[in-house]
Amino acid sequence: MTMQRCGIQAIEAALDAGEDITRVLALRDSDDERLQALLQRCVGQGIDVILGSESDLWRMAESGPALALALVGREPEADLSTLLASGGLLWMLAGAAYATNIGYCIRMAEASGAAGLIVTGEWTSDDRHRIVRAAMKTHRFIPVVFGGDGLDIIQRYGKRVICIEDSGGIEPWEADLTGDLMFIIGGENEGISEPILAASDQVVRIPMAGFTPSYNLQAPMAVVAIEALRQRRNG
Repeated sequence: MTMQRCGIQAIEAALDAGEDITRVLALRDSDDERLQALLQRCVGQGIDVILGSESDLWRMAESGPALALALVGREPEADLSTLLASGGLLWMLAGAAYATNIGYCIRMAEASGAAGLIVTGEWTSDDRHRIVRAAMKTHRFIPVVFGGDGLDIIQRYGKRVICIEDSGGIEPWEADLTGDLMFIIGGENEGISEPILAASDQVVRIPMAGFTPSYNLQAPMAVVAIEALRQRRNG
């Protein structure tokens, strides 16, 4: 089941079932009485409510127009320690340099159902603003932690780590992508550093057949995300 509950009825049912709703996106300036009652119920239960435009909800709704969408099973404001202690899937961008690429990767990580995304390196507030713009506000629904050293983060994580790099010996569909694990994507120019590759449990590669032996960051991320989702659903 996806992390989204789409529409008032679905959100009410999720609340009744005791699902872990952490954030609700609702239509701004709506006078719908049922929506107002739902939002009061959410606020009363300590659920964060944010307001968005009609186009915002239309773009994010998984099944048609809706007055409200709910996020289930993910803490969108989690810090690094919380992420590293969480189960499921994590992503780390180790050395990515371009704001637009990182923004696209935030969208990809969110769609993959991951618990969060870690972006190593130092980033100014202007950098983060450009990244958020490229992410099309998806950062509101997945924790994105900026900063830190990739090797140190791996050592703190203590669970399985899979790097996605040209030097890998197997392709994603030949690897076990289930369980608790962190995927690592390298930078646009230098890829993943040798110390991080050495500290990982496995390195997978994405097949290529063209003249230019390189994909943009989002392409290998998408391939691995979809294969991981397939394995997890079938497992």
